[in-house]
Amino acid sequence: MQTAQSVVSSAAAVTDHVSLDYGARFLRRRVVTTQTGAQVLVDLPKTTSLTHGDALQTAAGDLIGVLAAPEPLLEVTGAGLHRIAWHIGNRHTPCQIEETRLLIQRDHVMADMLAKLGAHVHEVTEPFTPEGGAYGHGRTHGHDHSHQHGPEDHTHEH
Repeated sequence: MQTAQSVVSSAAAVTDHVSLDYGARFLRRRVVTTQTGAQVLVDLPKTTSLTHGDALQTAAGDLIGVLAAPEPLLEVTGAGLHRIAWHIGNRHTPCQIEETRLLIQRDHVMADMLAKLGAHVHEVTEPFTPEGGAYGHGRTHGHDHSHQHGPEDHTHEH
């Protein structure tokens, strides 16, 4: 079994692909199966959010492209989409923002809330590549942002 210990962004010369849904693209150590059936142990130094188009680099130097797998989603359309997007963001829900629609993971509670706000909500199955978090962070949930938050970790010049 090959081992992949690093990620390359926007790799062009891949030798194989692995198709992972949104949740599975957040990983540190896991065995994944490529499209050709090869098993690869992903063993990254820290938990990483992979995006569609990234590549896992194996110890042998091979590049395995990462694809966003189709998964169950809600397609949200309608007038006032910017207002609907605000409500989705207010709930820290990962959201793929497009010109005429929003995509979120299937959730009957969110579907009901969005319908009550006037949105048209339809179930679809598509790849999901939501917006990254603010300030360049890749995920909109979880709070390990590679910096400390306690008062002892902040200094100010006076």
